[in-house]
Amino acid sequence: MFEFLFKYPYLVYARGHFALLGAAPKWMLGLLIVCAAVGLAWLIRSRMAEAAPILRSWRAGVIWVLQTMLAALVLVLLWQPVITVAELKPQQNIIAVMVDDSRSMGILEDGSTRQAKAVKALESGVLAGLNRSFQTRLYRFDDTAARIDGLKDLKPEAASTRIGDSLRQFSQETSDLPIGAVVLLGDGDDNTGGISADAISALRARHIPVHTVGFGREQAANDVELDDVVVAPRAMAGSRLAARITLHQRGYSGAKVNLVVRAVSATQAKLLASRTVTLGPDGNLQTETVMFDIGDAGAKTLQIAAAPLPGEENTANNVLSRAVNVGSAPRRILYIEGEPRWEYKFIREAEEGDRLVQISSIVRTSENKIYRQGIADQNELAGGYPSRAEDLFVYQGLIIGSVEAGYFTPVQQELIHEFVDRRGGGLLLLGGQFALASGGWNASKLVDLMPSTLPNQAGTFHREADPKNGTAHATADLAPAGVDSVITRLVDDPAANAEKWKKLPYLMDYQDPGVPKPGASVLANMTTPEGRRLTLLITENFGRGRSAIMATGGSWRWQMSSPLGDTAHDLFWQQLLRWLVSDTPGQVTASVPAQILFDNGTIVLTADVRDQQYNPAPDAKVEAHILGPSGVSALVEMTPVPDNPGQFQAAWSASKPGAYLTEVTAQRPDPKTGSFKELGRDVLTFQRMDGVAENFHTEQNRRLLEQLATQTGGRYWKPEQLAQLAGAIPFSEAGVTVRETKDLWNLPIVFFVLVLLRFSEWWLRRKWGVV
Repeated sequence: MFEFLFKYPYLVYARGHFALLGAAPKWMLGLLIVCAAVGLAWLIRSRMAEAAPILRSWRAGVIWVLQTMLAALVLVLLWQPVITVAELKPQQNIIAVMVDDSRSMGILEDGSTRQAKAVKALESGVLAGLNRSFQTRLYRFDDTAARIDGLKDLKPEAASTRIGDSLRQFSQETSDLPIGAVVLLGDGDDNTGGISADAISALRARHIPVHTVGFGREQAANDVELDDVVVAPRAMAGSRLAARITLHQRGYSGAKVNLVVRAVSATQAKLLASRTVTLGPDGNLQTETVMFDIGDAGAKTLQIAAAPLPGEENTANNVLSRAVNVGSAPRRILYIEGEPRWEYKFIREAEEGDRLVQISSIVRTSENKIYRQGIADQNELAGGYPSRAEDLFVYQGLIIGSVEAGYFTPVQQELIHEFVDRRGGGLLLLGGQFALASGGWNASKLVDLMPSTLPNQAGTFHREADPKNGTAHATADLAPAGVDSVITRLVDDPAANAEKWKKLPYLMDYQDPGVPKPGASVLANMTTPEGRRLTLLITENFGRGRSAIMATGGSWRWQMSSPLGDTAHDLFWQQLLRWLVSDTPGQVTASVPAQILFDNGTIVLTADVRDQQYNPAPDAKVEAHILGPSGVSALVEMTPVPDNPGQFQAAWSASKPGAYLTEVTAQRPDPKTGSFKELGRDVLTFQRMDGVAENFHTEQNRRLLEQLATQTGGRYWKPEQLAQLAGAIPFSEAGVTVRETKDLWNLPIVFFVLVLLRFSEWWLRRKWGVV
C-alpha cells in the first residue's frame, strides 16, 4: 500500500534528501504561498457581505484553509520537488545473507523448525530476487560467522548465539569488500544479553544496513521459565541460605508449581528444600524465596528447578545452576555488655549450639571491673575493650549491649566506625537502659553507620512487669522485608512463619530505635503497651560491612516462656549472629563477575588485598592458582587495577566445561628483610556450562531484531513480507553506489490530495447550502 501511494519504497524516503529543482529561488516560493494566502483571505473577506449568512462565521475560515492548501500544493509542484537517494550499482555489490544456526532455531513450531522456515523463505524467490541485481553470499552464525556454500550446510546444533560478535567478525573479515547490506534471519536469541555498541559502530562506520527477519513465536503458549536465581556465592557450613528465584510463565496463570533446590554432584542429587507457589499473571515476573540448609563445607553446585507442568513446551528452561563455596573457618564476635543481664546469658547459650561462631565477651560488673568469657588465651581482652585496630580487627562481628557511648574513648569510637566501614565487619546494637539514645549514642561518632536515626531525647528504654499481674507488654511481629530474610525465618512456610512470630512470648523490655533510614531494611516490628508501633529489628549495609539494631534486651523470654523443645529463640539468634559475620571479608577477598559461565570460558578474576589494619596494599604480589576438570592447572599473576589501590585483576579462559577451584594468595615484601610475607588467601569456585543458554528465552526476540535494524539503517521484516525485500535492498550508502534523483510531482498520493482538497471544499459548500 505504501508503494502504491508513494511510488517508491519506504527506505527511499527514510534515507533520501528532499530538494526543489525549480529555477526560481526558494524564497520566491515562500513569498508566493504567503501572497496566495493573503489574497484568498482578502477575496473571501471582501465578499463576506454578499455571502449567505451561514458562511459569516468560522466556516469561512475552513474554506480559506482548504483553498490556501490547494494553492500551496500547486505552487510546490511547480518548483519540481524530487528526492535524491544513494542506490547500489547492480551486480557490483555483495549482499550477505546470514542465517542463525544455533540450537534455538531447531525448535519445532507448527510442524516445522524455525530454520526450516527460514530456508523455505529464502528458496521461495528471495535469493533469486537478490541474485538478479547483486552478488549474494551465504553465512551461518552462532558464536561466530562462517561462510557456507549452500543452505544445505545449515544444521541448528550450535550451543550458543552471539549476534554482535558474529557481526563484528563479519565486518572485520569483509573490510575490503563492497558489502551493500546484510540480511539476517534468526529468532533474536542472543546469549550475551544484547548487541554491543562496538558491533553496531563497526557496521555504521561502513554504512552497512542490517535487514532482520524474525522467526519463531513472540510468546510461548505454555511454558514456565526461570529468569534468574540469586544465592550467596559464599556461606558458612551449616548455614541457612535463601534462593531468590525470579520466574515467569505463560498459559498457567493461577496454577501451582513446585520449586526445588538440590545439591548436585557427579554421583547424586540431594534434595535440600522445596516449596509450592502459585503462578501469577501471564508474562509477569514474580520472585519467590526458598530457604535451605547448605550443609557441610566444600564447593557446592546447586540446581534450582521448577517442576514441569502438564503440556509444557520447553522444560529445559525450568532449571538453573549456581555455585556456592561453603567454608568451615570459625568466625569470631566480640560482645561487650554494660551490665549483667539475662539477654547476655541466653545469647551466649544460643551461640554454644553453633560450632563455627565463637563469642568472646566483656561484661562490666562494676565501675572499674570487667568479666571476660570465651577468650582464646589469657592475653585476649586483658586490657578491656581494644584500642588498636590490629586487636579489634581480628573479630568479624561486634555486639554492643547496654553500654553508654561515653564508656568508649574517641579513639575506640573511631575504631568501631572503621571496623564496619573499612574492615567490613558486622555491628549489632542491642536495646538496654544504657543503650541507643538512652546511652547517648545519638550524639556519638557512630550515628552515620546506624540503620536508624535515633531519637534526640533520653528515656527511650522501657521495662515492663509480668502481664499476668495485669500490666501490658510489648509483642513482636514480622515486617514485610522479614518474610524472605534468613534472619527471621523460624518456619519454612512464609504464612506459618508470620504466625509463629505473632505467637512468640512477650518482650520483657523494649526501646524506641528511632526512624529507619532510607536504605535500611525493617525485618520485625513490635507493639508497645500503649499501642505504638515501633521497629524491633533493623539492618543496613554500610561501607564494606553492615549494621543492625535489635531494640530490646528481653528476647530471652522467647526461650524461657516457650514450650519445651521450641527452638525459635536459639534459631533466631544463630541466624542473626551468622548474618553478622558471614560476609565479613578477610585481608584477601577474591571475586568473579559470575560464578556460572555459559558457553564462554572468558572470566576476569578480581582480588581486594588489605594489610593487617585493612588498608589497601597496592604493593602486594598476588597470584591465582586455578585447578579445573581433566587436569587443568594454571598459575596466573594478577596485576594492579589503575586508580584503585589494593585491587588486582587477571583475565583467564576456562577452556573446558566443568567446575574450577581458584585459590588467590597475596604476599607483601617485608621492609626489614626484603622477603615476602603472606598477607592472606581466599578460595572461590566457578563453573563453565556449555549448551545451556540456548534453552532460555526461546521466544523470538523481536525487540532486539528491530533495534539492530533501526540502529544500522535497515528494517525488520516478517517472513510473509520478504517478497518486498529485494526492492528495498538497493537503497543503501554502503558498497558501490550511485546517487539517483526521483521525481515526486507524479506520486499517486499527490493526485489524491489535490482531488481531496478540491472535493472537500465542494462537499462543505454543498453541506452548508452554498454552491
